[in-house]
Amino acid sequence: MEKIITQLKQSNHVFVASHVSPDGDALGSLIATALMLDAMGKKSTLYNESPIPAVYRFLPDTERIVREFACPEICDTAVILDCSDIGRVGKIAQQISRIPLLINIDHHATNTFFGNLHCVDPQACATAEIVYRFITMMHIPLDKALATAIYTGIVTDTGSFRFANTNKAAFSICDEMVARGVDPYTVAQHLYGTYSLGRLKLLNLALDSIEILHNGQVSFMTVTKEMLE
Repeated sequence: MEKIITQLKQSNHVFVASHVSPDGDALGSLIATALMLDAMGKKSTLYNESPIPAVYRFLPDTERIVREFACPEICDTAVILDCSDIGRVGKIAQQISRIPLLINIDHHATNTFFGNLHCVDPQACATAEIVYRFITMMHIPLDKALATAIYTGIVTDTGSFRFANTNKAAFSICDEMVARGVDPYTVAQHLYGTYSLGRLKLLNLALDSIEILHNGQVSFMTVTKEMLE
């Protein structure tokens, strides 16, 4: 982690990206990293190929995330978050590979260790947990915006602490984020209590496709490209 911190301190313009079809950890980590770089006085470009899902648009600074970036070569460092391989960032992967230094931060056991510098920890509950470690190591103040991004990343990737990846850090970090101003009820309302009309229509189509086989032992549903469109 020290080598990554040293490189970030020496960088001028950092390209920060997470995987296509982003979840709460991909976006929470992306925004938290951007806010960390802001605190370091660094210029950053935030990228995600996919539209931001409606349930995550409450997160701070989502308007900074671009879906197209013609010249990633102007950046001297790239930070790729929550991606097991470089292809997970989407069509821009080949252009990113031309950035002089590539930093890979992830928690997936399937990570291919792409890039020049890596911080991959499968024991972490979320990539947001790893980003939190960088923030604390550099003594960057945790304001409400940063806390909200970290909290959302951990809560969503642990399934609200229901999944097997839930560890002690998940609880301790989220407890600290609440102390920094995060309101768990408000975040939960955004994540689980708000449904766009499009999401409801898609859910209806998906549920209507359910088929049950082998006396109820197997069931499946189908979601087609046409449904998504």
